[in-house]
Amino acid sequence: MSNTKKLFLIIGAPGSGKTTDAELIAKKHPNISHYSTGDMLRAEVASQSERGKEINKYISKGEIVPINIVIETIINAIKSSPTDIIIIDGYPRSLEQMMELDKYLQKNQDIELVSVIEVAVSEETARDRVLGRARGADDNNEVFNNRMRVYTEPLQEIRDFYRQKNVLKVISGEGSIEEIVSEMENFIQSKI
Repeated sequence: MSNTKKLFLIIGAPGSGKTTDAELIAKKHPNISHYSTGDMLRAEVASQSERGKEINKYISKGEIVPINIVIETIINAIKSSPTDIIIIDGYPRSLEQMMELDKYLQKNQDIELVSVIEVAVSEETARDRVLGRARGADDNNEVFNNRMRVYTEPLQEIRDFYRQKNVLKVISGEGSIEEIVSEMENFIQSKI
């Protein structure tokens, strides 16, 4: 008899600090596992598996990895997680990713999507954190603008979708790491 796994998704702009926040919370709580979508894909590439070579074709060009590979990566992480509480950051990044996960969750009653936490920061803050002193460098700016656009384009529809399901929680990512972690941690604790 397997327990229901409780899933928290964390989304946020580049520079929102979402991965750091989730890592710190998981470190403090042995009953919580944290996975970063980007890190998992990069680890697969590093393992030099067939699948890793396939993923690398996309990552090396800065393209979004195909949906079937990403969803499989997420599901494998959830299934093999040693704990029943799981935080995944950096997912969903597109409407397609959102719908695929939703389809999967509807078929699999042993995983409950408890909440989608959006770490909200202004574009100004995100730019400062990502680029720091290199703000004037055109190439860096261009890459940042592109990442920002990729993040914000589907954002409103992603928010609306999860708001209708009553699982969206927006927290401010403008404060100090301690403040953000503390708010996220209290919220997660209140849900488990």
